[in-house]
Amino acid sequence: MRKLPCFLSLIALSLAVSPTLSAQAEGERYTIVDALRRSEPGKGEVVIHQSPAIDRLIGERMRGADVETTDSLTYLKVQGYRTQVFSGNNQRASKDEAFKKEKEIKELFPNVPTYVTYDAPFWKLRVGDFRSHEEAYHMMRLLMDAFPGFGKEMYIVREEIKIPLN
Repeated sequence: MRKLPCFLSLIALSLAVSPTLSAQAEGERYTIVDALRRSEPGKGEVVIHQSPAIDRLIGERMRGADVETTDSLTYLKVQGYRTQVFSGNNQRASKDEAFKKEKEIKELFPNVPTYVTYDAPFWKLRVGDFRSHEEAYHMMRLLMDAFPGFGKEMYIVREEIKIPLN
């Protein structure tokens, strides 16, 4: 299993110190880096060597990222990868086949999101919301093992994906 990038660790740590954030004055900026640098008796000292530009980026929204809220869920929309399972341009048969394959995949992998789209003249079925090519490839291998008949037309596509935030 890969290690989390440093910024994800900082985000997780910021959740742990979030009660101290509310104690700051309105409008004053207080980040996880400030919490780490704060000296407390008996707790040691943390020294962070980094560019001031990184300090300014902490807590800022990622460039190119978009947030979408649907019903009770909130998603971060970023570039990522999906496994394309099917694509067909026969208007009647391709639509039915895309939804049939989606149903079969949902039965075996109920927690993996699937997307049937129509981009004239093609009906497409894509599976997953993966941040890396390797994750999408792993899902493609699982799908190929589970559905050997689908295998010839499967491949990885780069696309905007939705990462759940809550």
